[in-house]
Amino acid sequence: MTLQLKPAHKAVREYYSDIRELAEKGLFSEGAVAPIFGELLRYCGSQINWTLGEQTSIRRGKKMIRPDGVFFNDFNLYQGAWEAKDSQDRLDIEVRKKFRDGYPTDNIIFQSPDQIIVWQNNREAFNAEISAPEKLIQGLEIFFSYQPPEYRQWEEAAEKFKEQMPNIGAGLLDLIDKEYRINKAFVQSMEIFTTLCQDSINPNIAPAAVKEMLIQHLLTERIFRKVFDNPDFTAKNTIAVEIEKVIAALTSRQFSRSGFLQSLDHFYKAIEITAATIQDYTEKQFFLNTVYEKFFQGFAVKSADTHGIVYTPQPVVDFMVRSVEDILHKEFGRSLSDKGVHILDPFVGTGNFIIRIMREIRKTALPDKYEKELHCNEVMLLPYYIASTNIEHEYYEITGEYKPFEGICLVDTFELAEDKQMSVFTAKNTDRVNAQKQTPIFVIIGNPPYNAGQVNENDNNKNRKYRVMDKHVAESYAKDSKATNKNALSDPYVKAVKWASEKIAKTGEGIVAFVTNNSFVNEITFDGMRNHLAKEFDKIYILDLGGNVRKNPKLSGTTHNVFGIQVGVSVNIFVKKKSSDTPPYAGR
Repeated sequence: MTLQLKPAHKAVREYYSDIRELAEKGLFSEGAVAPIFGELLRYCGSQINWTLGEQTSIRRGKKMIRPDGVFFNDFNLYQGAWEAKDSQDRLDIEVRKKFRDGYPTDNIIFQSPDQIIVWQNNREAFNAEISAPEKLIQGLEIFFSYQPPEYRQWEEAAEKFKEQMPNIGAGLLDLIDKEYRINKAFVQSMEIFTTLCQDSINPNIAPAAVKEMLIQHLLTERIFRKVFDNPDFTAKNTIAVEIEKVIAALTSRQFSRSGFLQSLDHFYKAIEITAATIQDYTEKQFFLNTVYEKFFQGFAVKSADTHGIVYTPQPVVDFMVRSVEDILHKEFGRSLSDKGVHILDPFVGTGNFIIRIMREIRKTALPDKYEKELHCNEVMLLPYYIASTNIEHEYYEITGEYKPFEGICLVDTFELAEDKQMSVFTAKNTDRVNAQKQTPIFVIIGNPPYNAGQVNENDNNKNRKYRVMDKHVAESYAKDSKATNKNALSDPYVKAVKWASEKIAKTGEGIVAFVTNNSFVNEITFDGMRNHLAKEFDKIYILDLGGNVRKNPKLSGTTHNVFGIQVGVSVNIFVKKKSSDTPPYAGR
């Protein structure tokens, strides 16, 4: 994509008009002029799918730097930086200062109201006064045209991968079906593995979904070995070990894993080369999360639709974790770092909330918290793998010591409400699940799925039934609702709120912090739910982020929604105390 910018364009005309207006008022400071240029940069970036993050820290070498802006492309790959200065600064002198501080020289734009300097590939690529719009546009075109060769290779490989993925997936399915007919060792391993899946994830799991798990593992384990630099991944991860047993039986006759996947070698190499250019592990996580999302779009569309593969924006995660820490201090005189404050993310995804909590916890308290008091669940295989790897790496980054994370379970959280003894994949995983069920959880935090749990390929992605949780919702939220149509109460996020409420009630006090669909805030169907929440919790805080594109004709597309989805969103924090001397509080 090429930047389309002309002197007559509204964005350019408004930039010069706003700068003149500030000059007439005698406002020349960086704080005054930078936002105006930032708007122009955002406009340019939107044309080529670059996103501007302002005041974002990035790692370059061993140093963390904080330019005025950083651009990432739609794969969450770093594209360039922006540094703003005011009219009083000598821009060439400021450039040298920033480079001494470790600022990047691959693609960075330095700007004042009078001048632009662009550096690319360790040399000055543009330096001119910008009183004339043509010069401004020339500098912007150079900056936004930057594309490292590794990125070009990656984009070409990703496009080819997207085209190949259906055939690769179909080929693996054909191979599995063929071996199932003639390979007794594989049949036996598959039957054992299917039983594990039925016990662990869903008693009605379809054979197609089990096969899909094998294919996901086959296609992604190289990424964990190479990109995450985790060569022992399949030997250390308790679930991967079980799947490798099935893969070993599958390959016991003549199928060669590396031979079959040879046609995808260019894709894997492109991922590895591109990931090697990313110096900061957090940026690498974002990149691989994006690869994961696009992988599902190319291969497992039904899984993506069913489970709602939408990850929580980092500012929302930051806000929720800080809010929980603040409320713990204010209401309980405690902290996330304190002993006895058990923390659970029941829908962990790729680990974003747990990782952010680890950064909030005091470094001296982290080893004990990590070993005993951080808990999370995930029902889907690939995010479970990614979360395990991400959390273990974060611990290593903070402490300098590798330690396997024992707090993660591959399990359907809603199944934990069932009144039965669970057998979940492996003895170790089962022990973790049963221990978590007995643990007094004090903080529950996360992003519940909006269409979770359906892993039967034949039910048109309907939400699956949970005997106990459906009954609990029916006997409370639904029973006390005056609405005629109560179908919306079957939404998974409603079950999640009910499950978390009961878990905290069992502890006797604590906090639930979820980001969810905001339909329960106002709609009549949820009047019973609102009444129960008001009775069960002492304080309720709701940050309604709006964004219901379907119901607001003034909004278009998904740009008005924090998740880029069609339904409205809210951040909800529910606080329960054992004894409260203050009247109930609800704030929105």
